[in-house]
Amino acid sequence: MLIQVLGSAVAVSLLVALAAWARISRATPPLDVEGARALLTLEFPDERVDALWIAADGAGLIARSGDRALVLWRKGDGYVARETAWADALSATVDKGRLKLKIADGAPRLALNGGAWPPAELVSPGLASHEFAA
Repeated sequence: MLIQVLGSAVAVSLLVALAAWARISRATPPLDVEGARALLTLEFPDERVDALWIAADGAGLIARSGDRALVLWRKGDGYVARETAWADALSATVDKGRLKLKIADGAPRLALNGGAWPPAELVSPGLASHEFAA
């Protein structure tokens, strides 16, 4: 009986160690314009992106597509993609240098680069350096 209990304890310990090891996520590089374009094309293939804002830490983005906001943010070792009304994105709150969006099934907190929200490139008609087509 003692050998069976010890064997079961070792087996359970190995399974717990395997589960803990499997949860270690791989490093996700910060988003840049090319990576953002690829993710937006993958997640929103039929959307035309009018303007793009990437968070200061590269962990998320907000893209304007007409009257909708396309939002991507890092979660674990991947990205979550959601869309919301553009007015909701504009009315997001800033708390301790982070933009807090309220989306139905999450609340991403995206790092601002010291400026106010919304940045001028998202609301001005001339979107020079941040404009691209999906």
